[in-house]
Amino acid sequence: MKRRVLVVDIGGTFVKLLMSERVQRKFPSGPRMTPKQFLAGYKQLVRGWNFDVASIGFPAPVQQGRILRKPKHLGKAWVRFDFAKALGIPVRIVNDAAMQALGSYPGNGRMLFLGLGTGLGSALVWDRNLMSLELGDLPYPDGKIIENHLGLPGLKKFGKRKWKREVLYAVGQLKRAFIADYIVLGGGLVHRFDRLPKGIVRGQNQNAFLGGIRLWERKRNSRELKWNLL
Repeated sequence: MKRRVLVVDIGGTFVKLLMSERVQRKFPSGPRMTPKQFLAGYKQLVRGWNFDVASIGFPAPVQQGRILRKPKHLGKAWVRFDFAKALGIPVRIVNDAAMQALGSYPGNGRMLFLGLGTGLGSALVWDRNLMSLELGDLPYPDGKIIENHLGLPGLKKFGKRKWKREVLYAVGQLKRAFIADYIVLGGGLVHRFDRLPKGIVRGQNQNAFLGGIRLWERKRNSRELKWNLL
């Protein structure tokens, strides 16, 4: 029997619960949301849904299913939080941008994913490899970091026209630095661009669901997972 996967996309503004690309529910998150508050919202919204396992995209560095440090845009007590125990089902957890990147990957070439939202999410995908990145912490002028310019704070500071120039310049530099064949530009702010230059593909937020499904894929006739999480 095919496993039913619940995909949980935890962002700095909303937590989205997805049972398919079109069937989703959400509740607000924000800089004060703790695991306790997450669980309260989660339990209320999953009523009536049946699922066997969960994939969780989390906005912080994740390694081998462990959150490595406090998220910038959520509250406290996340580092030691046990999602599987709290939800009562098997869980796979990755960085939220990595999950969306995995769902955005068409299966060819070397793809760099950049998510423009509350901050800057990033991941690299090639062959069967998924590598989470933390490009948002790269230093930028005036003692800032790059996500202050490319994420929501930058849009508010510079205005739409200048912010778009900043984004496209930085994206071009990162594409060369990672020797990427192309870039998928996703996140909640990508809709600010009417058109994108050659080599930059518009991402879709619903790809997070496909990424969550792919986290549970196995190699054909094998118990090994299909994707290497680096």
